[in-house]
Amino acid sequence: MPSMTIIAPPAVGVRTPWEDLPESVRGAVAQVLGGTVVDAVTQAGGFSPGVAARVRTAEGRRAFVKAVSARTNPHSPALHRAEARNAAALPVDVPAPRLHGCHDDGTWVALVFEDVAGRQPQVPWRPAELRRVLDAVGELSRALTPAPFDAPPAAEALAGTFDGWRRLRDGEAGDVTEGLGGWTAARLGRLAELAADWPEAVTGDTLAHGDLRADNMLFDESDGRVLFVDWPHVLRTVPWFDLLIMLPCVRAQGGPDPEEVFTGHPLGRDADPDAVTVALAALTGYFLSNALQPPPPGLPTLRPFQRAQGEAALEWLRGRVGARL
Repeated sequence: MPSMTIIAPPAVGVRTPWEDLPESVRGAVAQVLGGTVVDAVTQAGGFSPGVAARVRTAEGRRAFVKAVSARTNPHSPALHRAEARNAAALPVDVPAPRLHGCHDDGTWVALVFEDVAGRQPQVPWRPAELRRVLDAVGELSRALTPAPFDAPPAAEALAGTFDGWRRLRDGEAGDVTEGLGGWTAARLGRLAELAADWPEAVTGDTLAHGDLRADNMLFDESDGRVLFVDWPHVLRTVPWFDLLIMLPCVRAQGGPDPEEVFTGHPLGRDADPDAVTVALAALTGYFLSNALQPPPPGLPTLRPFQRAQGEAALEWLRGRVGARL
């Protein structure tokens, strides 16, 4: 495939300062930590709106706190609740920060995690860091197969999400002439047909993170591990699903050709090629159809970010299908 350089806009959610949390929420966090928070540093990066802060109590205990209300974004409290359930159920050997506790008063949802001294991968991606992440994704898939706890199967979790090409074809997802390009606009029907069998393509019994991006990973400075954060989108699917959905974002952030990475990875080598193409088609339709929607409250760069991922996924898809479409 021809070379392509896409640098996606930064993942940015509108942050709420720790001090702006209601006193009752700050008090609930203090109860979880066993002491009053005396220092809080807001963390940049990631799409979660609301509070995202590393905090320290008067006794010196540290933690990471994320909190949101429906006023910030109407959908975010439900995502925080799902993340609390999933994080609490993860096996202890899964490389993810441990959940200390949560607070849910019906309006505000706050999650208190162990603090990790680490950093996100640098973007544009550096080859050595990407290799570390790819190894960790393989280990994560093996650790979570079979799924260690019940989670929605992909066909259920992604229903209404992976039908982007159909919605574009039927005029339900915006004007397809808004920069999608002539090749894509002329093939909406065939793309929708290609993606239609995605539920069967992604049926499996691996527990997947469901949203792997650079801003959902940390390099732990204490032991060098790759930790995966933000677990609200957990689902049961095929072992290679997390690898597939991650690579368009890697490409959009200056990374290598996703086809070469996927087929060179143990998870990709073991995957059914036809199922991969179908799933990739559905993922591409998701990104490009969502990119045409208005930005959600508190997430100003989400749609351009999805557009960049969609363009990277489309280039990958075109390379796989060749002249068949």
